[in-house]
Amino acid sequence: MTGEHNLGALLRHMRPKMLDGTFVFCTIPTSEAIPEALKPQLTFREPEGTTLVISREEAEAAGLRYAFPSRLITLTVHSALDAVGFLAAITARLAEAGISVNAVSAFHHDHLLVPDDRADEAMAVLHGISSERHL
Repeated sequence: MTGEHNLGALLRHMRPKMLDGTFVFCTIPTSEAIPEALKPQLTFREPEGTTLVISREEAEAAGLRYAFPSRLITLTVHSALDAVGFLAAITARLAEAGISVNAVSAFHHDHLLVPDDRADEAMAVLHGISSERHL
C-alpha cells in the first residue's frame, strides 16, 4: 500500500487521534545505548546526541532531563511518504492559531507533538481543517 497523495483527500480524511499521556523530548549521548527500560515512541540520532520521545513518566523514572511536555496526535490517514503539502497545510494552520508543533512522518501516518496545554485547541483546529471542503 503506497498511501494517499491527493492533498484534498489527505486533509478530508486525516482523522486526528490524540494518544493518552504526555510525551517529552530527552537526549542521551550517541555513544550510549538506549536503556532497555525505555520504550521510545521516537528515536533520532544526531551528531550532538540521540533524541528520545518518551512518556514523561518514563523520563522521570529514569532520571532523565526533558523538554517540551506534549501530546501526540496521529493523523490516521495513510499518507504517502512523498505526498506534497500535507504537513505544510496543517502546520501553517496550527501556526496561525499560535500552536507550536513538532511533526514526524512515519511509514503509515504523520504524527504531531503539540504542547500539552494546547492539545485540545490543536485538535479543534485539525477537526476544522478536515471538515472544510477541499478540492
